[in-house]
Amino acid sequence: MNFNLREIASASMILFAVIDIIGSVPIIISLRNKVGHIQSGKATIVAACIMIAFLFIGEEILKLIGIDVNSFAVAGAFVLFFLAIEMILGIALYKDDAPESASIVPIAFPLIAGAGTMTALLSLRAEFHVENIIVAIIINIIFVYIVLKSSKAIERILGKNGINIIRKVFGVILLAIAVKLFTSNINQLF
Repeated sequence: MNFNLREIASASMILFAVIDIIGSVPIIISLRNKVGHIQSGKATIVAACIMIAFLFIGEEILKLIGIDVNSFAVAGAFVLFFLAIEMILGIALYKDDAPESASIVPIAFPLIAGAGTMTALLSLRAEFHVENIIVAIIINIIFVYIVLKSSKAIERILGKNGINIIRKVFGVILLAIAVKLFTSNINQLF
């Protein structure tokens, strides 16, 4: 086991910025208002299972189609870059259709463990030990559960402007992470 606090902290911050659960509070509140109740526990457990499974089999899927982790990390850097641009500028480059229900599927898969999270996980795998990434996933899932359970209180405390400020700050952090991920993996492709 290669547990490293620095790797755990870095991976946790990257996942926190990509998952952007604080920035998703308005979406969560909107879903809760439409359908009543969100199953926070089930949503977080399903999201954690998806992320951990993808962490292990994602690389095998890449090997099956002939793509190495460094290539995926460079591609992931572009995805993270565009996610950061969306967060900083407040624009939507990609927009899913609004879900009709607040079941586990819209919360766990597209919102928490979406394409950006999957990309980030495989990109992290190129830089960090797997056990440190798993600890980072667990830390983030605990935080996601707390936010899902207390989304109304968070909205009252932070207000719309507070949530927008947090979203922009994490957008800048995510942009810096995307640049670092790109520069550390592009050299290994040549």
